Amino acid sequence: MQRLMGVVLPDNKRIDYALTLVYGIGWTSSKQILEKSKIDESIRVKDITEDQLKTLITVIEKDYLIEGRLREQRSENIKRLREIGSYRGLRHSMGLPSRGQRTRSNARTKRGKRRTVGALSKEAWAKLDQSQSK
Repeated sequence: MQRLMGVVLPDNKRIDYALTLVYGIGWTSSKQILEKSKIDESIRVKDITEDQLKTLITVIEKDYLIEGRLREQRSENIKRLREIGSYRGLRHSMGLPSRGQRTRSNARTKRGKRRTVGALSKEAWAKLDQSQSK
């Protein structure tokens, strides 16, 4: 089991896939990192030597923003947008899509579970009447 930047990489997976498990590294970045560090992308994680692991770490630290620093930078950017009162900042604070997507029929994951406003079903009216009569 190899650890890379605080992430445990699975032994039986290829190194190009295992690098994508690190937050901030996708498939393209993974291929670029392996190319720069001169490591074959079909090698398994368990077959990597210590020297290859060190070169991977140096390439990643030098050229890429990953894990905690990337998450911190993203949250700072959102916080800055909120503080200056921009439209995107307001959308973030209201929990709505901030890049122009429609919200009338979509954006269910961002807006949350549906809440009925105004019209109630017969069962809901019956419950309401029972609770008020007590």
